Amino acid sequence: MKKLRFQPGRTLVCGILNVTPDSFSDGGKWPSAQAAVARALELEAQGADLLDIGGESSRPGSASVALEEEKRRVIPVLEALAGRLKIPISVDTCKPELALLAVKAGADIINDITGFISPAMIEAAAASGAGAIVMHMQGEPRTMQAAPVYRDVVAEVKAFLAERAAALAKAGVKDIILDPGIGFGKNIAHNLELVARLAEIRSIGCPVMLGVSRKKFIGALAGGETGERLSGTIAACVAGAANGADIIRVHDVLECRKAMLVADAIRSAGKKWPFDGHSP
Repeated sequence: MKKLRFQPGRTLVCGILNVTPDSFSDGGKWPSAQAAVARALELEAQGADLLDIGGESSRPGSASVALEEEKRRVIPVLEALAGRLKIPISVDTCKPELALLAVKAGADIINDITGFISPAMIEAAAASGAGAIVMHMQGEPRTMQAAPVYRDVVAEVKAFLAERAAALAKAGVKDIILDPGIGFGKNIAHNLELVARLAEIRSIGCPVMLGVSRKKFIGALAGGETGERLSGTIAACVAGAANGADIIRVHDVLECRKAMLVADAIRSAGKKWPFDGHSP
């Protein structure tokens, strides 16, 4: 099973591969296993350190997908990629049955947007030996953006992630990554505060992944439809890395990798950013 290679002073890049017809930004772009495999190889060549494959859209307002349909979308891609990628693969799912099948087919990490609140998901991660990406989400995709409310968004997200990480560790899961869930049951102010105070999430002691790519709050602040938010995405990624993000999860791997090469070099030279190294 492949592991992420954390290096001091280097922000890792996770490339997004959605094999869905309805994801908010790139739904339907990779309709066949062959097209998805070609895109996966392209993302690795562009500098991705991790590939995240998802077969169920979690955009605001989306409905759940049946297990058999999610299997049809994801498993053939993983099987076709077996032995072809040097980087780890995470599977974005909240179904334990799919998670186990995905690891058997070649996935190295389970990325659960529901934060492993299901005991069966914890059991799947522990039994498979896979790593875990634990995300925070208030509500569910269908309704999460209706009216999200927090007293202190960072404190509440931190408490949830710390509790879930502890539950996974107790079950024997060793490689745990935390994701504050930007845009998942959060308004613009919540998203901005989480990025600004990301060091508080990082203080839990696990690596942190930040997923801001092309999201609605960037369009609200800077304008542009989903495909026109690269500059805002890069700005948010640089700010996130400055505040403790170990990994950025993005659609535009080539451009974001180049941006992080510059940002990481400046941070390493100046030694003035909050985190001098990203090694967990």
